[in-house]
Amino acid sequence: MTDNSIGGIGSARQTAEWLDEVRTRANRLTLGFLYIAALAYAGSPALFRQPTQYLWLALLTLAAIGLGWLAGQRSARAAGALLIAGMLALIALTVGWAGFTPTLILLMLPVGLVGFNFGFGAQIVCALAVTAALTLLPDALAPSDLRALSAIAVWVVVGLLRVMSESLLQAVHWAWTHYEQSGLLLAQSRQQQAELAETVSDLRAANLQMARLNRLAQSLRQAAEDERRAKEQFVANVSHELRTPLNMIIGFCEMITNAPETYNAAGGGRIPPALLADLNIVLRNSRHLSELIDDVLDLSQIAAGRMALTKERIALAEIIDSAAVAVRPLLASKRLNLAVDVAADLPLVFCDRTRIREVVLNLLNNAARFTERGGVTIRARQDGEDVVVSVADTGPGISEEDGRRLFQPFEQLDASIRRRHGGTGLGLSISKGFVELHDGRIWVESQRGAGTTFYFSLPIDPPAPLATTAARWLNPHEPYEERSRPARLAAETPRARYVLVETGSELKRLLERYLDHVEVAAVPDLAAALADLTHTPAQALLINDVHMGETLERLTGSGALPYNVPTIVCAVPGVEQAAEMTGVRGYLVKPISREALLAALDGLGRPVRKILIVDDEPDALQLFNRMLSEAARGYQVMRAANGKQALQLLAHNPPDVILLDLVMPEMDGFQLLARLRASPALVDIPTILISARDPQGQPIVSNGIAATALHGLSIQQLLAAIQSLTAVLAQGSPLPSSSRTEARPPTSTDPAPPAASRVSPASE
Repeated sequence: MTDNSIGGIGSARQTAEWLDEVRTRANRLTLGFLYIAALAYAGSPALFRQPTQYLWLALLTLAAIGLGWLAGQRSARAAGALLIAGMLALIALTVGWAGFTPTLILLMLPVGLVGFNFGFGAQIVCALAVTAALTLLPDALAPSDLRALSAIAVWVVVGLLRVMSESLLQAVHWAWTHYEQSGLLLAQSRQQQAELAETVSDLRAANLQMARLNRLAQSLRQAAEDERRAKEQFVANVSHELRTPLNMIIGFCEMITNAPETYNAAGGGRIPPALLADLNIVLRNSRHLSELIDDVLDLSQIAAGRMALTKERIALAEIIDSAAVAVRPLLASKRLNLAVDVAADLPLVFCDRTRIREVVLNLLNNAARFTERGGVTIRARQDGEDVVVSVADTGPGISEEDGRRLFQPFEQLDASIRRRHGGTGLGLSISKGFVELHDGRIWVESQRGAGTTFYFSLPIDPPAPLATTAARWLNPHEPYEERSRPARLAAETPRARYVLVETGSELKRLLERYLDHVEVAAVPDLAAALADLTHTPAQALLINDVHMGETLERLTGSGALPYNVPTIVCAVPGVEQAAEMTGVRGYLVKPISREALLAALDGLGRPVRKILIVDDEPDALQLFNRMLSEAARGYQVMRAANGKQALQLLAHNPPDVILLDLVMPEMDGFQLLARLRASPALVDIPTILISARDPQGQPIVSNGIAATALHGLSIQQLLAAIQSLTAVLAQGSPLPSSSRTEARPPTSTDPAPPAASRVSPASE
């Protein structure tokens, strides 16, 4: 077998190594055979002619073994050549010298060894040479039949080795092929294992980073939650601190303006009309400030996402005149003129009266603050589809650079006049927000030393979409031309109509304030709601009831609603429910008018003579005492500054009713209520809260919502309801919006849902 005998099996180096291994093993087997032959020579002296022949042959055999082993240390082929020559010499000596002719049969061994060491060609040559030698041997030296048998044995060995070598070569080819494939797969496996290890390392690093980010997100979320709670607490505290003095201002102003004769009689004189007029200005502005405080509280309690607007058709002249009256005292104190120039033909504007009045007041106050001489002029003109209002002053003016950042929150100009006149830098940014909520815009034009003019524009009508319906064709044969201007007649968009069942007015107020183009029909009970729905269809029946479970049971027993109107049940506690949960007969939120206070007392349904007022504000005690005294009902009023003083008075002189503030030092209103409930002698005394703070101390929210359709929901409606509720209720979820999966479109073969379906995010 030569290197070419197994060509194509692996690399040349690997083939050579394999062939050397085959030769080495064949040579080792030959060495073993020669060792056995040496032992046979040494142990069989009787087979030879002379006594010393067996010794020489044994020694020669051992010599051949030694030379073969030494040659095998360097080269397998050299060792093979020596072994082949040694075996031929031993066979020749054994036959020719010793006369032991059966040894000729062993000629097949060196011939076979030639094939292992020098390949098939050399083996054929060697076999031919041996055959020729056997043929030329004389009969006296070896019988012809033995020579023929030996020749046959040689060629049988050649044939067998050829067949075996072919099978062996094929097996080796397969082995090498699988070896190479295994090596390739092993390399790929190692590469993939290395990549997998890198991936695992990257995943471990990503998991660590994700864990860090999760901790950071949790801390940020907790910080945001703490900030939200702090903001709510801040708004609640500030509203209390603002409402308390506002209650004094509005209450006393109402007392003086509505009943000036009381003060005339007490003071022995007459209140001047100018003072009454000034008090009316104070009262009007105080009420405006009270409305703004209510808006701030609503924004902190309800995540509406935008400022609520109550739009109506309003004459801007009325708003401008009202603001001008409010700012005239400031201008008069600085001896400045105020000119009002409003076009007589100015159309009514669809806007929020409170917000636009706030814008005009901010602009007039700014102009009055920063103007030292001259005056202020306010104008209003129609400009196409808008109304433009301008406020011009004769102040120092504003540079172009300062004008670009003027409407940013908390931005104040660096000029000394700005610092001298103070300000928080919020007025113009708030005004800008109010104007933009009306789809208008606000801007400023000014130069240093030439005064400043602020402008804002408001659309007269809400923008109407262009009509592109088939009704635009007057003649089917005329080409269609899209309308290039809005219709002069404003398109009336039907408003969504809701029938609302609630005992108070909390949900109705929220719906009207925070939902545009909504008509709310409030009814006292379910029977009235059914009658209203039978007469006029609605989008939904809304029920505000803290006892949601009982309400749903009543709905189920009342039968189907007209037109299959869906029903939504929620629990938004109003003042009545809050009072019921607090254990009082009612509560009044400051500022409190005299009419509201007397109505609360009349609502007790029992005679009232002695009244205990518990409030830590001396001005509040005086105001409520004055309101009750001026009612001319013969009330006997007792006053206490905190809960401890109230308990002392209650022990000796129990009243018919208690007017109680919640936020007080030493013992607050909640602690006093607990002491009243724990005392059998005092538990029956009715209590009315008079506080600027929500008795529950938290924003007004609904802790549950349920929707039901007595005719059932289809698969499409159910899936749409689930998706819509999920989109609203899952705000702030850590899951990304892209993770939502689309549901399979329902088919007509899908089973129908039950007769009534409910969706509720909170337990009832």
